[in-house]
Amino acid sequence: MRAEDEGLIHVAGVVDLAEAEMLIDCGARHLGFPFVLGHHREDLSVQEAAAIVAALGDRATFFLITYLRTATEIVDLCRRLGVGTVQLHGDVSWIELERLRATSDGLRVIKSLIVRGDNLEALNDDATRLAPLVEAFITDTFDPSTGAFGATGLTHDWEISRRLVEVSPRSVILAGGLNSQNVREAILAVGPAGVDVHTGLEGVDGRKRRDLTTRFIAEARAGFAARPSKSGVVKHSP
Repeated sequence: MRAEDEGLIHVAGVVDLAEAEMLIDCGARHLGFPFVLGHHREDLSVQEAAAIVAALGDRATFFLITYLRTATEIVDLCRRLGVGTVQLHGDVSWIELERLRATSDGLRVIKSLIVRGDNLEALNDDATRLAPLVEAFITDTFDPSTGAFGATGLTHDWEISRRLVEVSPRSVILAGGLNSQNVREAILAVGPAGVDVHTGLEGVDGRKRRDLTTRFIAEARAGFAARPSKSGVVKHSP
């Protein structure tokens, strides 16, 4: 991730143009479209998502969230959407990540690290091994009841994510069950470069709510402003 991306807020699961405009109005600048998700339904068609990117692309950074595993499929879908960032949640091999790096023409890759119990050692190994091929990592939660790797709406042990932040060669984004009530605490506990939210902003109808979005962004910004700096000095909100 670039230095200017520190403190970023990803909002995943944009359902239509009106929702994207509302999220941008609330201050969100990184908006994601989930496609080819395995255990999860898609919110809209590729054509509809591409139309949103075309209409609003200069107002936000749009990205693909997917379980696709091959470089060819990933690059093709990103091009169809018109996005330059992809969040990979599938079990993508080293070879396919190398191919993605070689053929994607500058595509920025964020790779998930899925917390399932106390698997910190394995996640550390993955972060070290994959760091040369990605821009950042995102920690998310495994759901044993469904087998879903991320996008579960469940929190995990933040201590594992905190320790990953400390040792990862790349920046780490925190995901998993975040909402306006816990995001500030999560940021202070983990110290991530960014946070990712999906269902934590939604009402019972599955659409993002303006009040929840505004509150989440305010709480996240407050958390980032109060994070200890690298020197150990706590920064205070203005």
